[in-house]
Amino acid sequence: MLTKIDLCSMAALKLGEAPIQSLNDDTAAAALGRTLFEPTIETLLAMHPWRFACRKFDLTPTSDGDFLIPAEVLRILKCDGQVVGDKILYHGDTLTLWAIVRVPVEQFPSYFVSLAVTKLAMEFCIPLVGEQTVLRMLLALYETELQAAKFIDSTISVGTDIADFSLISSRF
Repeated sequence: MLTKIDLCSMAALKLGEAPIQSLNDDTAAAALGRTLFEPTIETLLAMHPWRFACRKFDLTPTSDGDFLIPAEVLRILKCDGQVVGDKILYHGDTLTLWAIVRVPVEQFPSYFVSLAVTKLAMEFCIPLVGEQTVLRMLLALYETELQAAKFIDSTISVGTDIADFSLISSRF
């Protein structure tokens, strides 16, 4: 089971740095991990509707009649109401919301782990290594891994059966 420290350590290793033992270490890599891990991973999660990070919420209104967006939501994919700040304005008794949420590192699939490590290495590169050529190499690797991760994620079967499709049943 991977942790934040593992991902930051792998990113440091990718740059030729020593592995991180703790994010509280007195090293530049640990300081970068403490500072950059959360925003980097949250941006990576929010940038694409990863199947492992999509959730459905059935919301009920607050006493004000608004619907509160759950704290774990990073990006709303679909909802019928109007988003205003951390609330959704909607006239109804319930509201269904599809969103991308924060996912614990332990639940990252392997294709996303690889992508996250490369993205973290890119973020760590200039402060740790200071080499533009290494950054360009990581960027090329990141683009390749991003395409592969999106492909893998999009081809995961969701078990939809086309047997109930009306055009197929009308044909027979």
